[in-house]
Order: sequence, then structure tokens, then C-alpha cells
Amino acid sequence: MKLVSFDIFRTLGFPDTKVLKPEQFLAHKELLKSADWVLFPEYWQLNALVYGLKCRVFPSVASYRIGHDKVEMTRAFQVVAPEHTPWTLIEANGPEEQQVVWDAMVLPFVAKLPKASMGEGVWLIENRADWQRYCERTSVLYAQEYLPIDRDVRVVIVGDRVVSAYWRTQADQGFYNNVSQGGRIDNSPVPPVVTNLALRLARELGVDHAGFDIALVEGYPYVLEFNRLFGNKGLGQPGDLKSAILDYLQQQAEPEDPDGPTGPAPVWPVAV
Repeated sequence: MKLVSFDIFRTLGFPDTKVLKPEQFLAHKELLKSADWVLFPEYWQLNALVYGLKCRVFPSVASYRIGHDKVEMTRAFQVVAPEHTPWTLIEANGPEEQQVVWDAMVLPFVAKLPKASMGEGVWLIENRADWQRYCERTSVLYAQEYLPIDRDVRVVIVGDRVVSAYWRTQADQGFYNNVSQGGRIDNSPVPPVVTNLALRLARELGVDHAGFDIALVEGYPYVLEFNRLFGNKGLGQPGDLKSAILDYLQQQAEPEDPDGPTGPAPVWPVAV
């Protein structure tokens, strides 16, 4: 395979890979058009690469589009798996909408900024002052029911494969499970109901590279979000992620046999 990467760290050791800086892409249009895959472009490059140069990108366009905004992500979850999505209200930020959401939610509840990652932009709302401070920071109101948990599961998906699944326990200051916010990794067994939900969401949404965050409440899984890009802590053996990505890219690059695995379909006589 002929690969072009815009992220030297995430594709370190990939064979036959040319690494470019994102701002250089217009100077290498022919190289990009001839590549089998363009890997890890920046979000702002996506339209030019996919629709202008007709490049095949990894992660998938759905991984970028849905993963770029928590509002759009939650709406996608509500469509394909409403029974596994925490109750969420999303409204424009105005005085009337602030009051409507405040009146509808049960304390405590969670509020999020639409475009944030690594555990940032997530607020625990315990009183009206918390809510007011949050409202001053966002243009869109995103309020979600608080789940009674002290841990969640990060499930790393590449294609249709679970590369890694591990628990993230709550940080010392409470509330946050994200490792970047002080959460801890626990390699205790993860129930199949969690990994099955992550695989289902990835398949139905067309997401092929993501770290899904899923909570268990009395054994029932709820999807919180996914991150298109994620840290490497907890991923298991070095090289597992690289091998999974290369295997997936090779599998997707191979043309399908139009006759299928058993040869051409028989031609039946037609009555006239």
C-alpha cells in the first residue's frame, strides 16, 4: 500500500508511508491523489482531500464528522441506540432556554461544551451558580443526566475489531474518569455487553477509529461519547494499534470479488 500521513507520531513505523505537514498538502496534490490511503489529516483538510482530491482517508469521514462535535455525536447516538444514550437536552443558549433546561433537569446533572476533549469542557452542575457559570461559557446548552458511577470503560475500536478495552476509575478529586484528568487505568475484565455496544455503534455509524467511553449502571451500558483521537495509555502491547490499523487498511484496500467466494451465480432459464 502507498500511504501518506499527516501525523508522524500516530504512524511511526508504518511501511511505505510518506509524512507531510498538514500545511504542505496543496504542494503535493499528485502524491495525495495517487495514495491508497491518506492517514490522520487535520479536520480542516477533510473537504479538500475527500471531495477535491478524491482521497481515501483514515479515520473515516464519519469518524471526523460525528466525533468533531458532542451535539452531533449525541444526536447520532440517539438515532441508532436511544436506549443506551443518557437522557440529554440540547438547546440554543438564551435566557428562556436556560430556564427550561434548568427546570427539566434533576440535580446533579452534567453539562458539556460541544467541542472539547480529554475530559475538558465537562461540568458537574450541583446548583444554580454552577449552571450560570456554564451558561456563560457556551453558545449551545448541552445538559445530560448524571449517572451514578465511579468508573467507565474505554473501548478502542479499529474497523470492526476491539483493540483494547479497560476501566478508567475516578480521579482523586472525583467526577472525572479521564486519565488526562487524573483517572486511573484498571485492567480488570470488561463485560462483553460493553464491547458489543461499542462495536455496534462503530458499525452503524461508520466510525472506524475511536475510543468509545461507556458506563455501566447496574450492568446496563450507556454510551457517553467517543474520541476520534485518543491517548495510548492502556492500549496493551506496543504495536497492537499499529498492526490493527495496517490490517484494516489492507483489508479495505483489497477489491471485492464480484462473483463472491463461490463463483458466479448460476443463470436460470427465463420463461417466455
